[in-house]
Amino acid sequence: MKWRMGSRELEMDSKYLTELRGSNDIWDDTEALRKRLQEDGYLLIRGFHDRETVLEARREFLRSLAEQGKLDPGAPLEDGVIGEGNKGGAWGKSGFELEADFPSFMNIVTNPKVFAFFDRLLGGQTITFDYKWPRAVGHGGYTGAHYDIVYMGRGTKNLYTMWTPMSDIPLELGTLAMLLGSQHYEKVKETYGRMDVDRDNVATGWLSDDPIELVDTFGGQWATTAFEAGDMIVFGMFMMHASLNNTTNRYRISSDTRYQLASEPVDERWIGKKPKAHYAWGKTPEKSVAEARKEWGV
Repeated sequence: MKWRMGSRELEMDSKYLTELRGSNDIWDDTEALRKRLQEDGYLLIRGFHDRETVLEARREFLRSLAEQGKLDPGAPLEDGVIGEGNKGGAWGKSGFELEADFPSFMNIVTNPKVFAFFDRLLGGQTITFDYKWPRAVGHGGYTGAHYDIVYMGRGTKNLYTMWTPMSDIPLELGTLAMLLGSQHYEKVKETYGRMDVDRDNVATGWLSDDPIELVDTFGGQWATTAFEAGDMIVFGMFMMHASLNNTTNRYRISSDTRYQLASEPVDERWIGKKPKAHYAWGKTPEKSVAEARKEWGV
């Protein structure tokens, strides 16, 4: 079976694409979790969140999409069928601003179980960025390959993303994909990985929208899987990731949230009741990724 990433098609169980592996088998072994996170670059935990709370959060986002006129009015709300115009949805704001309309979502990403997990994994008291990144991806939508550090690298580098699907997400809906081994791309980390989109104003912030080019140039292999409501995946700032294309007529709803030790520096753009977020990126003519890569020599 072939799956689309950007303009490319990748075949499962090939040189370019394989399955993510779960880590529920080592859930009780903190040292084993830390070792696997270092080796694999990610931890996939099945059934971590309460499934019914996740599905209620999805309904919250679907109601918001309906209010914005983005759903097909002739289809049941629960189906999440994309309306005319195929417009995506994004609710990037602080938790303080999201709480009233999306209480189930906020329950998921700030639940004591989440902090207990990160406290254990990171070995101390942890906090989350106030800013949250829930989004709905329409037909044909995808995300190009990038490190998260280029968007949020002004605090600790020991920062982790938790990606949470808000429903069952088969591959055709556009699943998250990890580039295995990319946390060891030393030249990329020393160049692209030091980029700051607000300072350097590089278009998209993606390293590439060609998943095959990255594997052929730097090595590794893409990995993805079908997700279920309740699953989550955690990865660090230097783990290259992207997504498959959403080839359906339904929205893919998911969220990104960030966690770190409370004792370490925090990127000031993402904290507070109304974080300033990206304040300069895209405000002046942007440098193309191709131009930036030529300068970096990657």
